[in-house]
Formats: sequence, structure tokens, C-alpha cells
Amino acid sequence: MKTMSITPLLLAAALLLAPGGCRHQTVDNTPAADSTPVCFDDYFFDKTMRLDYYHCGDAHNEMFFFDELKEEPYYAGSHVALTDSFNYGTQRFVLVDEASGREIYSIHYCTLWDEWRCEPEADSVPTGMPEAVVFPYPKHNALAQIWTRMTAEEAAEKKLTHQPWVKKFEYLIKPDDIFVRSFSPSCEVMNLHPAGEPSHCLDIVLLPEGYTEHEREQFVADCRVFVSEFFRFEPWTSNEQRVNIRAVWAPAEESGVSIPSEHKWVNTSMKIAYDTFNSSRYQMTRDYQAVRDIAANAPYDYIYILTNSDKYGGGGIYNFYGIGAGHDRFGSSGAVHVHEFGHQMLGLGDEYVEIGNHISSQYKPGVEPFEANLTTLTDISGKPWAQQQADSDAVYGQALPEGGGYLEHGIWRPYENCLMRALSYPLCPVCQKAVIEYLDYLCR
Repeated sequence: MKTMSITPLLLAAALLLAPGGCRHQTVDNTPAADSTPVCFDDYFFDKTMRLDYYHCGDAHNEMFFFDELKEEPYYAGSHVALTDSFNYGTQRFVLVDEASGREIYSIHYCTLWDEWRCEPEADSVPTGMPEAVVFPYPKHNALAQIWTRMTAEEAAEKKLTHQPWVKKFEYLIKPDDIFVRSFSPSCEVMNLHPAGEPSHCLDIVLLPEGYTEHEREQFVADCRVFVSEFFRFEPWTSNEQRVNIRAVWAPAEESGVSIPSEHKWVNTSMKIAYDTFNSSRYQMTRDYQAVRDIAANAPYDYIYILTNSDKYGGGGIYNFYGIGAGHDRFGSSGAVHVHEFGHQMLGLGDEYVEIGNHISSQYKPGVEPFEANLTTLTDISGKPWAQQQADSDAVYGQALPEGGGYLEHGIWRPYENCLMRALSYPLCPVCQKAVIEYLDYLCR
């Protein structure tokens, strides 16, 4: 698998192109989708195209560099739900048919790079991270666009109550290009919870990190715990017939997972480590393309990684990936998996307060966050739970709890307790409703 890096000289030159790191940067809403449904067979083959690129910059600049295109055999997504109107996330990928100018596919997501740029390091040190997006394989030439959401800080400076989209990248895809790299599955795939056709179900693929050839049974056992625990929580209990869960067996050379704070480094397939952004429990990887390489062995909508570890911790990024310890010593893996999947599936925000968490800079008073379960009470048109306030500080006849997005003040959540706040509680009704609405969209 590739481990190409962006040189400091190349990155420095790119960042000089224009303010914000984009020569043709425009600030606007993304193109409005045609009101008539996109017919899948008119525009797509039933397989996947993958666009690999590098996401680069620093706290004040952002650029995207093309890497390559890949052809993968499985497309698990809906053939009907092709243009995403939920408006979550910090990035938006759009595919525009070149001949007609019509938007034929779109998806929103977040990235680890978005979180990194909130760290103090990003003020002085630029970096680049490999990323990728997957989409149905186009039959005709199409423009691939990446839009990013204006930061909350920039929006606040402009006195905006929302964060408009900024186009940062565009690339003309030619489906018959001889340099589209073909991928052939080579790993064993296990069907852990079959429910139906991938195009009408939510498809989760579980990947192993740090399980060696001799630890296959441990991985299988951890997968089965994931399945049983996942469906123990609503709304998944009531919707298990709409969820496929598979696992890919791709053993690592060494056992375990890296923990830098303990001077422990392990040679694993996806280079996952604890201590991300100096948080001891936060597991992440910068090698996202390696994650996609392993996931491509099976049909999937969502990637969830089980690490061969008993140390509490995990992570989840919207439409990117989720991670959890396969068997943490506190027996809380199940709740962690569902919490992280809330982040991963539709970008639910953390509802707890954590002083010193730099990611909290993603939220600013007066700028409404995109997350379905957080509000600054500024632009609540898309959040019925916040609209139903009896007055400025009451909802459902009770005080609206303050605190969320790691901040103690200036941001509110719908209920006092929820799995997005503490692992000992279920998902609150607002979060459950948001999950069901998104699941209904994906399973059409």
C-alpha cells in the first residue's frame, strides 16, 4: 500500500496560490440538485470508483492534491438515494455530469484533517494527509468537486449564523482512462449479520487492526460482541433487518496497537494509534487510504475498525470511519461502538464538556453547528427540538441543558443525558430520530 508523502516544498508552493490555498476558490452554496430523481442506470455502472487525494494545509490554508483513481468491484450504496440533502459535515463531495451539468451524486463527510487544523501545531506546521472518497462508477465524463464548509471562526467574523460552502477542488473524471487502477479482492470476508441486498440496507464492514494470523478467533469473537452489542441499543434493535454486517480478515504482522505515551509501537496494517492529539483514549490513523484498501474487499457503506486492545478508547468521524477497542478491560466496548457509530453515521456531536479539547474551536457563539443534536440557539430552522422552546431557555417544558461540543457554555443539547454524553445511557429521542431519518434515506 502507498505511503507517499507531500514534500514541504510542494506544500509551501501550493499554499501560496491564493488566500485559503485555492487558485479558483469561490464562496457559494453548492449547485442545487435537479428536482427529478437521478436514474442510476443512466449515469452509473454497478461498481465503485475511488478518488484518492491529499488534504493539505495549516490552520489558515487548505488545499487538495489529486493522487489517483481506482476501480473497486462492489457498490453497496442505494441506487435511489444519490444526492445527499442532509447538509451535515465539513466536506461535501459532488459529482457533476459533464455533458448536462447536472449533479448526479453527492455525499457529506468530515475528516481527521479538520480536527488537526484546530490543534496548536497547525498554527505553525503545515501537513498533508491521504484521503479518499468512493462513489458509483460513472458511465460518462464527470466533474468531481470537493467543497469545504467555512470554519465557524470565519463565519463568526463575517457575522454569519451558518457556515457556507467553499469549492476547493475540481477534477475531470474520464471513466475509460487507462490509468484508473483496478482492485481485486484478496481477503476472506465473513457474513456476520446478513439482512438483505446491499442497495437497500445499511452495510457495515468490520476491519481488524493488530490481530495476527494466529489471533483470528479473537477477532471473530470481538466481531460477534460488536454485533450483539450493536443491536442491544435503539434504534438499532428495531432496525436490525435493515443492517448487513460483514468482516474482512486481513491479519497484521504484529499483535496489538501502538500507544505512543507508553513508547509502544506496533507494525500493523493501518497504523492506528492511541494518543491522537494527545488524548490517551483517542484512536485514529492518518493513513486513510490503507483503511479503504482493506475495506474494498467487501461491499460497505461504513467502515468500523476493531483494534486488538483491552485499553479503553476509540473514535468516530462522520462518513469517514469508526474505531473501538475490540475487548476493553472495562467491558464498555459495546456502548463505545454505538457512541462512535453515532459520530460516524451522521455526525452526531459529543454532548459532554471537556476543558482543553482544542476541537471545541469548531464551535462559535452565534454560528449554528451542523450536528443534529447541538445548537447555539442561533439558526434552529432545521432542529425541531430547539424550535419547540416555550421561551428562550425551555424545551418540552423543561430547561434546555447547556453544555456540549466540549464547551460548558454557549451550546445546548436536547436532553440532560444521552449516549452521546455518557456511556451509561441510551441514545436520546432526538438522536434516535436523526438516525432513523438518515437510515430511511440510505435504505431506499
